Amino acid sequence: MTDHLLTVDEVAKRLGTTARFPRRLIAERRIVFVKVGRHVRIPERALVEFVAANTVQPITTSRRFGAVA
Repeated sequence: MTDHLLTVDEVAKRLGTTARFPRRLIAERRIVFVKVGRHVRIPERALVEFVAANTVQPITTSRRFGAVA
């Protein structure tokens, strides 16, 4: 196992949220997690994949007739 396991608080800090948000992701099964006894850990890879999957790319449109986008 080479993937670093993060605590809920570490995930929250990396996302810039409170611990409630990653706990909700876990409860809703929206992110991969590992149970170690009664402790819950999130693999670093799972966090990177979650962020990548939820990243919204900007819309690129051509400017026509002087319109402001």
